[in-house]
Amino acid sequence: MLLIAGLGNPDPAFAKNRHNIGFMAVDEIARRWGFSAPRRRFQGQVQEGAIETPEGPVKALILKPQTFYNESGRAVGEALNFFKIEPENLVVFYDEIDLAPGRFRMKAGGGAAGNNGVRSITAQVGPYFRRARLGTGHPGHKDLVHGHVLSDFHKAELKWVEPLLQALADAAPLLALGEDEKYQAEVMRLAPAEKADPRAQARKAD
Repeated sequence: MLLIAGLGNPDPAFAKNRHNIGFMAVDEIARRWGFSAPRRRFQGQVQEGAIETPEGPVKALILKPQTFYNESGRAVGEALNFFKIEPENLVVFYDEIDLAPGRFRMKAGGGAAGNNGVRSITAQVGPYFRRARLGTGHPGHKDLVHGHVLSDFHKAELKWVEPLLQALADAAPLLALGEDEKYQAEVMRLAPAEKADPRAQARKAD
């Protein structure tokens, strides 16, 4: 089984924040592949289903921790332990300020790079899980980061947010098969984004 977790904050007031693009991504995957209705479990909201691939369906559990972003590891750790899922079968979707808006990168293992949600998961399950990093841009100065990630996407940004979310869902069979490099390439083919300085792009958007 594959565990697909999205990071975000559960309060409806945060629903359209840049920090919640991980929630948005897994919601779109659940919708595209007909997952079950959400229910509360593992200190989170879960949906069960399968992603169809050329090699047959891959069972998956989608998890949106309801512990708030910085404590995401509590929910992820519970689900991983219950199903005895190895960390290499955990994929975490989250916002990445050090990637330009609309860019997407897959990564396995590594540090938290200042992301407290990733740090929380690492503390629970170790660093060897798969990271689906969604570029939201940097505001240009570290003092502006908190306000930047907790602000809503601007209307102009939706022209790349919506195609990116759709691409993440449409290309999910590659993710389900563990083909992370091919998944990244296919997402960027379906929803191309400009290669740019993440700080310059964010300043332009704000």
